[in-house]
Amino acid sequence: METQKPNFFIIGAAKAGTTSLYEYLKQHPDIYFSPVKEPNYFSTDIQVEHFSNTYKKNTFLDTEEYFSKKSLEPLQLTFVRKAEHYRRLFEDVRHEKAIGEASTSYLYSAVAAQNIKAYYPRARIVAILRNPIQRAISHYQMALRYGHTHLGFRQAIEADMDKSSKGWGISELFIELGMYYHQLKRYFDLFPHDNIKVFLLDDFKEDPQKTVKNCQRFLGVKEISPKGYEIYNQARIPRFKLFNKLITESGVKNLLKKQLPGKVREKLKERFFSEDEEFNVTRKDEEFLKSIYREDIEKTSSLINRDLSMWLKI
Repeated sequence: METQKPNFFIIGAAKAGTTSLYEYLKQHPDIYFSPVKEPNYFSTDIQVEHFSNTYKKNTFLDTEEYFSKKSLEPLQLTFVRKAEHYRRLFEDVRHEKAIGEASTSYLYSAVAAQNIKAYYPRARIVAILRNPIQRAISHYQMALRYGHTHLGFRQAIEADMDKSSKGWGISELFIELGMYYHQLKRYFDLFPHDNIKVFLLDDFKEDPQKTVKNCQRFLGVKEISPKGYEIYNQARIPRFKLFNKLITESGVKNLLKKQLPGKVREKLKERFFSEDEEFNVTRKDEEFLKSIYREDIEKTSSLINRDLSMWLKI
C-alpha cells in the first residue's frame, strides 16, 4: 500500500503552546502524528552543517541511525532531509483521516510554506501565536534551561540581536521568532484562507477544551475531549546558570540524559532547576520589547483579523 502523505501541519510559533496542542490532538483515534514530532523536513533553508557546536551536541541529528531501525521510536526533534526518510514517518498510517506533524521551524523558515504547498497543495495549516513579548521571555527561560546562555535577560536579548551570524540552530532568534507578520503572510499568500487556522495562546490557556475542539473541527475529525489538560514543556530556570551552560557546551548534559534512568533525571531537575514563575523581567525591559514588536503586532492583527492590542498592555 502506498504511504499516505501528511495533510496538516502545525507550524508554530515556537514557545507558544504547540507541544500541548500536539499532545491533546495525538490522543484522537482519527489523527495520526509522525513519530518524530518535529522532522523539520520542509525547512530546507535550515542547514545542519551551519549549526553551532552547542546546538549540534544537544540535538539528535543522526537520521541515518534513526531510520536504519525497522520500527521508528518516538523522537522530539531532528532534521529529516531525505524524501525516503520522510515517507517512512507516515508508513504506519492506517484509517486516520488527519495526518500531520508539528515542526515549529515552518513558521520561521522562508521556504517551508512553498515547499509544503508543492508537496500537498490542499494542506491544512495550524498556527498558535503567543504575545511575542511573553514568547521572548519564555524562550530566554528555555535557553537558560538548555544552557545556551547564562546572561541576564536584557544582556542575552541584545547579545543575540547583535550577532553577525544568525539563523535556526546558529543563534537564539529571541526577537525574530516573534515577528509573526511576514512569517504568517507567506502562508496566507499561498494557501486558501479557509485552510489556515490561527489560534492564540491566550484563548488556548483560558479554554483549552474549546481550542482543541475547534482544531479537531478544522481538521475534519469528530470532536473528542482528551483525557486531561496537562501543561507540557514548561520552562524552568537553572539555579547555577554558568555551570549549566558549561555542561551543555561540553555535551555532558546530553550524555547524562541518555545514560541516567528517568527517576534520577527528574531528581536532578528538581535540585538544579526552579520553576519559571520565579522569573520576572523589569518594566523597562517590557517597554523595550514593546517598542520592537508594536508595528509587527499591528500588522499581524490586520492579517488574521483579530484584535491583538492586549499584547501591548502587559
